[in-house]
Amino acid sequence: MPKVPSMSSREFVKLLEKGGVIFVRQGSTDHAIYSRIVKDKRYSAPVQMGKKTLDPVYCKRVLRQLRFTDEEIEKLL
Repeated sequence: MPKVPSMSSREFVKLLEKGGVIFVRQGSTDHAIYSRIVKDKRYSAPVQMGKKTLDPVYCKRVLRQLRFTDEEIEKLL
C-alpha cells in the first residue's frame, strides 16, 4: 500500500490529470467532480477544491473511488 502525502487541492488535481482523470463539472459547493474510465466503466469522485492541505486518507479514498491500483498510485507519486 503506497503512502500518499498530504497536498493541496491544486497539486492533487494535477496528480489526477496526470493519471488520465478528466474534469466533469463544478458543483454549487466547493467540490469538483472528476471521472475516469476503466474497462469501459466510468467511475466518478468529488474532489474538495480550495483547501490548502488535503488529508492523505482523503486523497487515497478519492484515488480508490477512481479505481487506481497500488502500482498506478506509486507511478503517479
